[in-house]
Amino acid sequence: MEISFSKNKISKLALQLEKKATIFIFCFLSSISIIFFYAYYINGLGLAYNDARSHLDIGRRVVEGLKPGLAQLGSVWLPLNHALMIPTIWNNWMWHSGLAGAVQSMISFVITGVVVYKFLEKLNVGLLARVFGVLVFILNLNVLYLQSTAMTELLLLSTMTAGCYYLVLWAKNDDLLSLIKSALFIMLSTLVRYDGWFLLFVTTAIVAFNVFRKKGYKQMEGKVILFVTLGVFGVALWFLWNLLIFNDPLYFALGPFSAHAQQSQLSEAGDLPTKFNLLLSLKIYVYALLYNSYTIPAILGVSGMVLFLLDKKIKREIRIASLSLIAPFGFNVLALFLGFSVLFVQGISGNSLFNVRYGVMLAPSIAIFIGYLVDKVKSLRIPLIGLASFIIFFAFVNQDAVTIDDARVGSSQKNVSEVSGWLSQNTSDKDGFVLISAASHDAIIFSSGLPMKKFIHEGTGLYWESATTAPDKWARWIVLRTYDDNDLTFRLIKDAPGFKRFELVDSYPFADIYQLKEEYLGNLNTKPVFSNQK
Repeated sequence: MEISFSKNKISKLALQLEKKATIFIFCFLSSISIIFFYAYYINGLGLAYNDARSHLDIGRRVVEGLKPGLAQLGSVWLPLNHALMIPTIWNNWMWHSGLAGAVQSMISFVITGVVVYKFLEKLNVGLLARVFGVLVFILNLNVLYLQSTAMTELLLLSTMTAGCYYLVLWAKNDDLLSLIKSALFIMLSTLVRYDGWFLLFVTTAIVAFNVFRKKGYKQMEGKVILFVTLGVFGVALWFLWNLLIFNDPLYFALGPFSAHAQQSQLSEAGDLPTKFNLLLSLKIYVYALLYNSYTIPAILGVSGMVLFLLDKKIKREIRIASLSLIAPFGFNVLALFLGFSVLFVQGISGNSLFNVRYGVMLAPSIAIFIGYLVDKVKSLRIPLIGLASFIIFFAFVNQDAVTIDDARVGSSQKNVSEVSGWLSQNTSDKDGFVLISAASHDAIIFSSGLPMKKFIHEGTGLYWESATTAPDKWARWIVLRTYDDNDLTFRLIKDAPGFKRFELVDSYPFADIYQLKEEYLGNLNTKPVFSNQK
């Protein structure tokens, strides 16, 4: 009787713990997120990626500068990450600490961890395996680092994983509301990165296949129209935005600052080896994937995926819907093959790391499939947990995070401290503007610590047009890469007569600094005059 009573108490306690597990996981993840943001903030790594500084500058230009406004969201990157910064980026500390951008990543980290747990719960995975799946995701140092930065990866992961979760929920219960929620989150992902556009295509095909197989063409047509109408809304808005702001709906794809333009330059220089090379594209992305999720966990994740897809006890519709989890793999390999993306893995392509963080896109999927594997292979549960835990432990001990290496020493970072330091020391207490291309030198703008209104760049309208025509009338200092036509400032002012009135005051590997000669300062405009620009 006593033993039976004790077992009942344990069962009731376990049931209560399971009911509160989501709340506990939410609180635990929130604590982990804050701790790691602070850790990377105090050692300066939170701003190591130049792209992180550029993202923060884009958000800042919306609220402060010579021509503030929503048009500063631009067209190079999709707008959701920068739009979410607007409520906090006006504060100087939020801007320069990176928190205005990192807070989206931190919230996304917590959401993704909870979704991983709920995903496994809906697959009827036991509590132990659910919690372990979450731990595999949140104890990945690459994930922990990126969630502490203003980069876009975690916001993308949260929206994509939530979209996949609700798609599986719809496949399980045939619940129309879940289908609408899936379309909503996928729509949000299409406003974060172009990976979301590919996911929209994949999930639309999944919806069409599942409905057509069970209910025929008429039902399929209605469900697909419903799903796509909401899912494609963000894509349509982006085309409309580019048409209204840049007079070209394809400006984001074909404009001078687009990825296409950058990749064309790399291709001409012979630095795009994956283009039309499927095997190399596949090899490079697999390496990036293994670096970001570690080899053993990645292998366990693939094993779990195969086991899941072959499990006849799970509805076929659910298994098909779950294929959406691996859409990032298809997107990245295809983007490399078509030359739309560039990713360097030292020793395979390029002389350094570059964009290797793209491999983190499968981190939630690997966590989910590992959780499923641990639950189903009961006889090997302890060895599997032990093996994965062993890898995670030594990754922490050795600080093994390829994303940090990429940010600190790879091609994703540029040492701009010399130029930004010079500007900070020599221009902050003097009147006058700095002429600079934000497309080439946004990290310098951020790292200088100067107010955004100190800079004349491509987004400043009449100031930019005037300064590139008569630099000696508008710029006291110029930052550019001399003799490099890829630097827009140099390309536009190299033949301007006023450029001859500047002297080279410092030259660094990344950029040169010119200063207007003393005798010409009398005719220099040093105050904002175009107050009503549209």
